[in-house]
Amino acid sequence: MTNIRTMLVALALTGATALPISITTAPLAHAASVEELNTESNQSLQKLYGTHPVAQQLSKDAKAILVFPRIIKAGLVFGGAYGEGVLLEDGKIDKYYNSVSASWGLQAGAQSFGYAVFLMTDKAIDYLDKSNGWEIGVGPTVVVMDEGAAKNLSTSTLKDDAYAFIFDQEGLMLSVSIEGTKISRIKQ
Repeated sequence: MTNIRTMLVALALTGATALPISITTAPLAHAASVEELNTESNQSLQKLYGTHPVAQQLSKDAKAILVFPRIIKAGLVFGGAYGEGVLLEDGKIDKYYNSVSASWGLQAGAQSFGYAVFLMTDKAIDYLDKSNGWEIGVGPTVVVMDEGAAKNLSTSTLKDDAYAFIFDQEGLMLSVSIEGTKISRIKQ
């Protein structure tokens, strides 16, 4: 928890104009070790299952699951977000990815959150593997689940390529969005 606070303060003090550049060009100085990332990803997924039972149902039909346990987002007019995560296939961690976004507009504050994307089709996995970074909102269809949508989801209504859940929101920004986020494979 102290690590999150330290990173939020550091990001806020970096300056709004330098933030998108620094986030998109290099990983965070305190990037998690492989072991920490694996542990945090598994713990986050279990916590998600506890708060959203439909996520656990989706996991049974998902071909793979991308889990980003901690995304740090900060901005003052210009903003950015960065985090690292894992791809789970057949219940095992297979590959590592980062999640990067930059934004501008009426915004101020900092926050952290996590998200998981349940890849339901081979098309979604192929796109992730073959693209030079997957931009959410481009390529396979991703449905961001909220409480209402999750309640109406059943195995007969699963028709989209991927479903995303946002969890563990903390901080002072008004909203969280993953649209426009670029997910790219990294080597750990």
